[in-house]
Amino acid sequence: MISRRNIRVKVMQMLYMMEAADTTTVFKNPVAELQKQLDKSRELFVYLLYFLAEVARYAETDAQQRASRNLPTEADLNVNTKIAGNQFLWMILENEGFRKAVEKDLPQKQLDKDLVKQVYNELAGHPKYQEYIAVQGREKAKEKEIMKLIFTQLMLPNESFIAHLEELYTNWDDDADMMDQLMMNYFQKPGGYNLLEMLSPEKWEFARSLLITTLEKKEYCTELIKPKLKNWDSERIAQLDMVLMRMGVCELLYFETIPTKVTINEYIDLAKEYSTPQSGQFVNGILDNIHKEMMEAGKIHKVNFKNKQA
Repeated sequence: MISRRNIRVKVMQMLYMMEAADTTTVFKNPVAELQKQLDKSRELFVYLLYFLAEVARYAETDAQQRASRNLPTEADLNVNTKIAGNQFLWMILENEGFRKAVEKDLPQKQLDKDLVKQVYNELAGHPKYQEYIAVQGREKAKEKEIMKLIFTQLMLPNESFIAHLEELYTNWDDDADMMDQLMMNYFQKPGGYNLLEMLSPEKWEFARSLLITTLEKKEYCTELIKPKLKNWDSERIAQLDMVLMRMGVCELLYFETIPTKVTINEYIDLAKEYSTPQSGQFVNGILDNIHKEMMEAGKIHKVNFKNKQA
């Protein structure tokens, strides 16, 4: 499932696009646009799973094609198709949410079969794959490990595959890190994903509220930030840093179930990852200063829910 951190990134990207747009009419309905962007992320994730499954299933296609040659060799007649019955693969294929997502998104129409074959051939020659097919039995950890290898070592490093994704999904560059995280989480707990609704109602409300609040409170938050900039000219501050700081201030003031420490740490990390090398320390100093000032003024009120996630 998409985490609150993923949501913060999507809202950050949305706000940054709005800031950078030449005209305000580009985003007449920011909430609908955010929903659209999240839907695209879900479709991208489904396609990654679908492509992964097709690579594993290609073992049977390869075996059939080689066996049907005019003069098949002994190797052609004895292609190991163990991976086509991989337990983790069938956990994906038999998942009701995955089947419904495939019916809805039709990833098969976008599939590059030549690229599937290319990735499978690389897999077939990989030492880890040779070890995998050499063992007759099925060990749960090994089943997952070989599928994970396809994604991490054969799909992601493949320039042709990345070019293929970029052509199909304009959001790949923005979502690449999130997709990697979601896939790693899926490998750990595949049953925990509803591929038709990767964002719970609670998470969607957080996303919607964070976007709306940051937009509505833009002037107020900017006025809180400006006095803390000292010798910095607010007009010359990195645009993304200003977006992150406004989001952070809004969380501090208007999201009572999120601990202040969590908020500050989250935006420091986002600044480090997505902005300049100095941005993490800069955002930390500004948010911490505003936090202390607002606490002293009694303007920050938090609800202590120990099990509440960030």
